[in-house]
Amino acid sequence: MLIGEFHHNLDDKNRLVMPAKVLQSLGDEVIVARGFEHCLMVYPIEKWETVIAKFSELSITKSDTRKFMRILLAGATSCKFDSQKRICIPSVLKNYADISKEVVIIGLDDHLEIWSEDAYNKFLEENLESFAEIAESIYE
Repeated sequence: MLIGEFHHNLDDKNRLVMPAKVLQSLGDEVIVARGFEHCLMVYPIEKWETVIAKFSELSITKSDTRKFMRILLAGATSCKFDSQKRICIPSVLKNYADISKEVVIIGLDDHLEIWSEDAYNKFLEENLESFAEIAESIYE
C-alpha cells in the first residue's frame, strides 16, 4: 500500500528521488502519466497493466473514451530507477504538472501522485475545509 506525503526536489536534470518508504512497493520500473488536476500519476508496472486492461472494456467508438486514452497514454512513459533510486521526469510531464523544483509526492493506495508544491498547497486550501462533507458524499 502506498500512503504518505513526502516533500522532495527535482534536480537540475529533472530527476526525482523517490521516498524510501515507498520504494519497496514500486519495483524497479514505474509508469509516469498525466493525472487529474494537473498532477502526475506514478504506477508500479503490474498496477499499470491492470489500469490498461480496463481500457479493453471501454468503447473506442465513444469520443470521450478516445480523448481520455489519448491524454493519458500519449504522455505516459516508462521510468526505470537509477542506482540512486531516482527517476527522470520527462519535460512534457513536468510542464503539464507545472513542476519547477519543489514537489509533493503523495501515496494513494495503488499509485502515487506527484504535484508541484504550489499546486498541492492550493488543492489543500480549497478542499480541507470540506473534507468531512466530501467523505459524506462519497460514502452514501
